[in-house]
Amino acid sequence: MKLFKKLGLAAALVTSLIAGQAIAQSALDEILSDGILKVGTTGDWNPMSVRDTATNKYVGYDIDIMTELAKDLGVELELVPTDWKTLVNGVVAGKYHMTGSASISPPRLKAAGYSDSYISVEILPFTTADKIGQFDSWESVNKSSVKVSTTLGTTFEKLVRQWFPDATINVVEAPARGYQEVLAGRADVFITSNIEGSTLVEKFPNVRQIPVGAARAPTPIAMLLPQRDQVWINYVNSWIELKKAKGFFEATASKWGL
Repeated sequence: MKLFKKLGLAAALVTSLIAGQAIAQSALDEILSDGILKVGTTGDWNPMSVRDTATNKYVGYDIDIMTELAKDLGVELELVPTDWKTLVNGVVAGKYHMTGSASISPPRLKAAGYSDSYISVEILPFTTADKIGQFDSWESVNKSSVKVSTTLGTTFEKLVRQWFPDATINVVEAPARGYQEVLAGRADVFITSNIEGSTLVEKFPNVRQIPVGAARAPTPIAMLLPQRDQVWINYVNSWIELKKAKGFFEATASKWGL
């Protein structure tokens, strides 16, 4: 009996030591050791992250934020291409240390951690100039004769299905985007954030915001991080607070018209 107890204690000690080593290993250690901060970004959320297909370079609010974070860490920034449906999986699988901006949602919270929020969005519906007369409210979109387009794996997809159960839902897969379907005349309406919507209205003269009474789903935005890596989460949160105090986030938002 004593032998079994000793073996049990030894096994427990080994397990404890292994667990302690696992906890001690943080993405922060890896970043500082390798000299590279890997950030997952979709490159399709204007003006947050936009990829130029000709040069394969990224620009946007997120890119400025991540460039500053890498500079303060004293490491190189590596932008890792991803898409919305695999955004969380990339963090969980360790393909990148964090992501750029993403809306905070309960499904994502089940698998990944988040930084503190530094900006928020709200959702609005959009159509084209030739169809704007058909819509005057959220309810006017929820009809079987209306085709609403959205992108697979995004928060917008879930909201479209929830808000417009009577409409025809057209789901496209990245790199295609819901708004492109509307511009091409293959759909009538898309929803997006006030952030992206303002840039699309400016970029495409044919895009119109549907005159609804109020925007929906005000949502805080933050960076996705490994859920159990509290050391890395604490570092990023402290960095956000420091940069907020110095006006960096406000200045960057102003630069991109946010």
